[in-house]
Amino acid sequence: MVLTSGGHNGGIVNEPGHPHRSYQLSVCHEGDRCIDRQTWKEQTPAAQGSWWPAWQQRLEAHSLGREAPPPLGAPDKGYESLCDSPGTYVLMQ
Repeated sequence: MVLTSGGHNGGIVNEPGHPHRSYQLSVCHEGDRCIDRQTWKEQTPAAQGSWWPAWQQRLEAHSLGREAPPPLGAPDKGYESLCDSPGTYVLMQ
């Protein structure tokens, strides 16, 4: 759970290094009991800055690593890839 300062846009697209931003971050595990929002806010420490570096650390800690994406299409089922994303329709006028 992440609660950020700065409203929806400021909180979500809050790039690292942006001044006057803060966040509260907690992790809930399976079996944890739910607490009400006021208790959560009081018990969860606030941190200065963007929440993105903390999120990146969590993803790295729980990631299996990078791997190549699967091939486009499904040739074994008769569906060849037509072209790379985003497709040719975006070039139409």
